[in-house]
Amino acid sequence: MDPARTALLTDFDGTLSPIVDVPSDARPLAGVPQVLSRLARRFASVTVVSGRPVPFLWDRLGDVAADPSAPVRLVGLYGMESAGPDGAPVLDPAAAPWVATVEEVADRLRRGAPDAVLVEAKGPSVTVHFRLAPDAAAWVHERTAAEAAASGLVAHAGRLSVELRPALELDKGVVVRAAARDRRAVAFFGDDIGDLPAFVELARLAEVDGTDTVGVAVVDGETAPEVAAAADLTVDGPSGALAVLTWLADTAAVAGSA
Repeated sequence: MDPARTALLTDFDGTLSPIVDVPSDARPLAGVPQVLSRLARRFASVTVVSGRPVPFLWDRLGDVAADPSAPVRLVGLYGMESAGPDGAPVLDPAAAPWVATVEEVADRLRRGAPDAVLVEAKGPSVTVHFRLAPDAAAWVHERTAAEAAASGLVAHAGRLSVELRPALELDKGVVVRAAARDRRAVAFFGDDIGDLPAFVELARLAEVDGTDTVGVAVVDGETAPEVAAAADLTVDGPSGALAVLTWLADTAAVAGSA
């Protein structure tokens, strides 16, 4: 891969940050912001694309995203939201009409949720976490299925969670496709079911467009088998992802100075 013609994209949770019991506690591994900054100075583009909202990502990675010389792009809510130059979230117009619906759904879910089930509203999407209440899994799946049927939202299973999102053609695959425009190569790092559209898009880019692609699955004991199967290679958790990203930064730096 020629870094100057390569788009590099990565997920956040489970990829740059360890999975934690309370979602708001998530932080990138030590060294991640510095490595992302180094990569952004060598690669055509570097994007962090996550199911998290942009304000969350900006709070963790705003310093590298705001670097005017080599900004890291932040994309939230699976592509429904992006960060402006000052970190302000920019919501896709197609997602905006769903915000009120999600607020109503989230309110109903909170009123009936068992203890330790966390209902996280994120603008046009809502995630119901049961990591701290695994015995509530059946309730979560039943209630989110009922809310999906009533509201028109679509249920997406995740790591000990279910997310309700609008039925829009906005996902990580769409983000990968946009980043790949006019690039010779694309790489993506991800760990969860929500990353599968990105891996699928890599395969399409390679087959249809002849783009050089690499998909890296960041795996642990919770990783769904289909995630690893969709990737070209696997690494062990966020520390493994950081090691590969560091290697890429080192290799690109050597190539750039040659």
